[in-house]
This record gives sequence, C-alpha cells and structure tokens, in this order.
Amino acid sequence: MTDFIDKLKNSAKDILFPVRCPYCETVIHKTEYACENCKKKFPSPAIIKYAVGGYKCTSPFPYDGIFKKAVKKFKFGNKGGYAKQLAFPMVQSILESYQGVNFDLITCVPMHKKRLAQRGYNQAELLAKECASIMNIPYYDTLEKFKENLEQHSIKASERAKNVMGVYRIIDKELIKDKKILIIDDIITTGHTLGECAKILMKKGCKSVDCAVLCSVIMS
Repeated sequence: MTDFIDKLKNSAKDILFPVRCPYCETVIHKTEYACENCKKKFPSPAIIKYAVGGYKCTSPFPYDGIFKKAVKKFKFGNKGGYAKQLAFPMVQSILESYQGVNFDLITCVPMHKKRLAQRGYNQAELLAKECASIMNIPYYDTLEKFKENLEQHSIKASERAKNVMGVYRIIDKELIKDKKILIIDDIITTGHTLGECAKILMKKGCKSVDCAVLCSVIMS
C-alpha cells in the first residue's frame, strides 16, 4: 500500500511539475537532459579556451543561440532547477578534455553574499554540485568572495582584470593542499574571473587547477 501511494505521489508530481528541456522548454522525460531536437544542435568537440594565467577551460557550448537563452533563463529567470540537465553536457566536455586527470575535488566561482541574497542561488555552485554528483567527486566551497564588485558583463573587457583583483580569498588552506582542483563557472568571456580564482588556489598550495564552464564566449 505504501509503495502504491509513493508511486501515486510521484505520478502527480510529474504531471504538476514536468521536467522541461532547458533550451526550448519542451516537456521531456525526467531521465533526459534535453529534447531530441535540441540535442541535434549540440556542437562537438568540446570548446577549449584559456583563462588568464594559462588555465585550461572546457565547455560544451558557445554562448550563442539556444545555449545563450538557456544560460539567461538559468541565471536570471529563477530556473535553478535546470542545473542537473545543464550539467550533463558539461560533464561530457570535462571527460573529453581532461582524460587521465583524477580530480580530488570540484569547486565553483563564489558569489558575494549580497548578490546571492538578491538572486537566491549561485548558478556556478548549482552546476558544480551537479557535476560533482555525476562524476562522483567531492564538492567543496574553497573560495569566498568577500568584496563586492561590478558584474564582469557590465564593464569593458579592459577593466575586467582590475575589477576581480582582491575580491576573493581562500576558506581553508589545508583543504586544498596538494589537490587537483576543477573549478566551475557558468560562462567564460575574457577569463579574468576564473584566472583570478585559479591563481589564488595555486598560490595557497593546491597541485593543479583546471576549469569548466557551460558556455564560452567566442571572440571574433
């Protein structure tokens, strides 16, 4: 009887709150991460960029078309529930780009507490935790953003390096000591944010830092 009630509750949940494709919002099966039509638009192979300082960064998508729309909905449209579906193509690009690298932990680019309160969630953290779960690698918060700055997308590329300097710090040096770390964000544009975070992690004693994002801005 209990099993029947649980199945009934799950069925009702699926009807009332169906899983949707994060790219076009078509209803999909709860085990899928995108509809078949959108999957056909997924590029291959993974996109490789480098954050400032030479840190390799992989992503499955360019910041364009349906992928740009998905990121905007996820980031600004209160669609944090899309994190799990969005993480699957990220994991594919990570496995493709970092073959043979056994990461000790996954972390994310942190958000200042004031902005976190305004948005309700850190989209990079949601992606990082889902990637960690899929890959069976521990997730830890390793960095804190203790100073508020301007959002990188709101300023000129020439101002971005200065904008991220001195705004992050390590939470626990012992946690990262001699560790191979994968740091995750949602988008890479100029690579200053990821580069600054990676630099701090390296200075405080980790063994290596690699990066992964959902979308890469392709400079013309």
